[in-house]
Amino acid sequence: MQTLHGTNISRRSAAHRPPAAPQLAIPRVGAAVRAAASATAPAPAPAPSGSTLTNNGATINWHQLKLKHVVDSGDFNRAAVDVVFKEALKMEKVKPHTKESRILDGFIMSTLFYEPSTRTRLSFESAMSRLGGTVLSTESAGEYSSAAKGETLEDTIRTVEGYADCIVIRHFQEGAAARAAAVASIPILNAGDGPGQHPTQALLDLYTIQREIGRLDGIKVGMVGDLANGRTVRSLCMLLSMYSEVQVYFVAPEVVRMREDIKHYLSARGVRWTEVSDLREVAADVDVLYQTRIQRERFQNMDDYAAARGKYIIDKDLMRILSPNAVVLHPLPRVDEITTDVDSDPRAAYFRQARNGLYVRMALLKLCLADGHPEILL
Repeated sequence: MQTLHGTNISRRSAAHRPPAAPQLAIPRVGAAVRAAASATAPAPAPAPSGSTLTNNGATINWHQLKLKHVVDSGDFNRAAVDVVFKEALKMEKVKPHTKESRILDGFIMSTLFYEPSTRTRLSFESAMSRLGGTVLSTESAGEYSSAAKGETLEDTIRTVEGYADCIVIRHFQEGAAARAAAVASIPILNAGDGPGQHPTQALLDLYTIQREIGRLDGIKVGMVGDLANGRTVRSLCMLLSMYSEVQVYFVAPEVVRMREDIKHYLSARGVRWTEVSDLREVAADVDVLYQTRIQRERFQNMDDYAAARGKYIIDKDLMRILSPNAVVLHPLPRVDEITTDVDSDPRAAYFRQARNGLYVRMALLKLCLADGHPEILL
C-alpha cells in the first residue's frame, strides 16, 4: 500500500478538519438486511415538519442555504445534507392516494438527457409522479431536440423553463449543468455532466452508506475502477470530506487514476487518501467498497480501455476477504466488474442503493419546488 501523504496529512488534518457535528439519526437498515431481522430494526427518528431541521438550536431552511439549484456537490454542507436525508426518510413512507403523494400536484418537471440513462432518468420521473407532479421528457435530447439543429444549451434552457417548473439535465460536457443554472430562473438539477459532477447520485450514495453502515464519521471507503472519468466518485468524495476521520482508498488502473483536483480537494479538508494497487488489501480494511465501471464511452484510445478493463473485479473470492459488516456499492450499470454470483450476498447493496435514489430524488424535488410555497402543506 503506497501512502502518498504520510505524516503530512496527519499534521494537516487537525488544522483543516471542521469540528465534528452531531450525527443525524438515520436508522440503519443494512444490519437488519444482513441478519434477516428487519422486525427488530430501529424505527426511524421522527422528522420535523417542512424542510427545516434543528441544528444546535438554530432552525435552518433549505433556501436559506442558497441551494436553489442542485448542480455541484461542493454546494452542500452537513446541514443541507441532513435536510435531504430527513426528507428522504419521509419519502420512503409516501403511499399512493394520500395527501403526501399530491404535494407536487400542478408542478411540471422537464428531463433533458443528452446521454443514455436508466436509473437516474426513471427514478427522477418516478419521484415526480409519486408526488403528484407531471413529467415532460425527451430521452435523447441531443438527437430529438433542437440541439440537433445547432441550438445552444443556453437557448434550450431559456425555452424549456417556459414550460416547466424545474429541469433535470444530463449532458456529455463537464460544466453543462452550471451553464444551465447560470441562465435559468427555475431550479436546475444536475443528473450528470460528462466526467464532472453527479450530485444527486452522491447524495443517494451517502444516504445508502448511512442506512447500511449506520454512520458517516470515521468510515473507510475504497473507490475502485474508472476514477478519472467517474463523476459519481468525484461527487461522493466531495460530500465525504464534510465528515470527520474519513479515510479514502483509490484503486484504479494507471490510465484512469483519480484526477489531481479531487486529491487536492480532500487534502485541503484534512481527509486522508491513499492510492493502492492491491484491491484485496483494501477489501480487508474498508467499510464500503464502491466499484465503478470502466467507461468505454470516455476513452478515445481503445488500447487504454483494453488495458484498464478487467483489472479489478469483485467476485466471490474477494467477498470472502470483505468484512462481514461492510457493503459493496456500485452506481450501475455494471458490465463485468462485479460478477453476478455476488448479487445474493447480503453485503451486495447496489440494488438497494438504486432504490434509495428514488427517495432522495423525491426529497430534492419536494425541497426545490414545494418549499417556499406556504400554501402547500409539507
